[in-house]
Amino acid sequence: MKETVIVQGQKPGPQERSTKAKALLGRYGMLLILIGLVILMSLLSPTFFTSGNILNIIRQMSVVGIVAIGVTMIIITTGIDLSSGSVIALTSVVVASMSHPGSFPLALALLVGLAIGAGTGLISGTIIAKGRIAPFIVTLGMMTAARGAALLFTGGKPIGNLSDSFKFIGQGSVLGIPMPIIIFFIVALVSYIILNRTKFGKYIYAIGGNEQAAVIAGVNVEKYKILIYGYAGLLSAIAGIILTSRIASGQPTAGMMYELDAIAAAVIGGTSLSGGIGTIGGTVIGALIIGVMNNGLDLLNVSSYWQQILKGVIITVAVFIDSKKNKKK
Repeated sequence: MKETVIVQGQKPGPQERSTKAKALLGRYGMLLILIGLVILMSLLSPTFFTSGNILNIIRQMSVVGIVAIGVTMIIITTGIDLSSGSVIALTSVVVASMSHPGSFPLALALLVGLAIGAGTGLISGTIIAKGRIAPFIVTLGMMTAARGAALLFTGGKPIGNLSDSFKFIGQGSVLGIPMPIIIFFIVALVSYIILNRTKFGKYIYAIGGNEQAAVIAGVNVEKYKILIYGYAGLLSAIAGIILTSRIASGQPTAGMMYELDAIAAAVIGGTSLSGGIGTIGGTVIGALIIGVMNNGLDLLNVSSYWQQILKGVIITVAVFIDSKKNKKK
C-alpha cells in the first residue's frame, strides 16, 4: 500500500488540484451558473441589468422561492409536496374574503390564512407519518382537495375589493425595497437558522440520511415529519398572501404549477431527491436561476412554450447529475 507523503511547501499535484477543483465546482457551481446567466442576459438585452429589472426579478420569484424553501426541507427527508400551489389558492381566496375595507382586522385575516396553510401541511404530514402512505399520493390528494375547496368557496370567481393595508404586503416597499423581497429574505434567514442551528434541522438531515438509524438514535421521526409538512404548508400560506396582495384579488386558480417550479428550484439548487442533502442558500440560488431565465427570455421575446421546454430540460439535467453523484457514493 502506497503512502502519500506531504512535503511542506510542495506544490499540489495534478490529481490534488483536480480534486480541489471538483470540490469547489460542487460547492459553488450553481452560483457560477447564476452569474454566467446574468452576464449572458445582460449582453443579449440592454434592459436586463438595471436596478429596476433586478428588483422585479427577485420580487417575481419571491413567491416561488418561499414555497421552494419549505419544499427543500421536505425533499431532504426524501419526501415530496405536490399540494403547494393549491394551498396558495385556498389561502388566497379565504384571506381575500376577509380583507375587504372595514371588514375584519388585517391581523385576523393573516392569522386565518397562515392557519389554513399550516393546517393542510399538518394533515398531510400526519397521514404520511402515521399512515405510512407515500408522500406523492398524500400530497396529490391534498392538491386536488385544496384546489376544489378554493373553487367551491368562491364559486370559481375571483374575490376583489381588498383594503390598502392588505395590498401593501405585496405592492408596498420599505426604503425602496419591495415588501415581497423583504419577506422572502426573512423567511430564508429564519429557515436557514432552523435547518443549520437547531435540533429540528439536525433531525431533518438525520431522517433524510437514514431514517432507520434516526429511529434507533431516538428521533421521533413521525413527530418531526408532521412538523416539517406543517412548516412547508405555513410557507405556502405566506406565499399565497403575498401573491393575493400583489394581484389585488383572491384567485381560486392561483398557484397553478407553482409546486413544480418550487421543486425545480430546490433540485437545481442542489437538493437531492434521494434525501439527506440540501441547503437554503442553494434553493435561493436555484429560484434566482429560474427567475433570471424567465425574465431574460421574456425580454428576448422567446415563446413561453420554449421556456417550459427549457425549464424541463434543466430539471432533467439537474436530476441526472444528482443521480450520478449518488451512484459514486
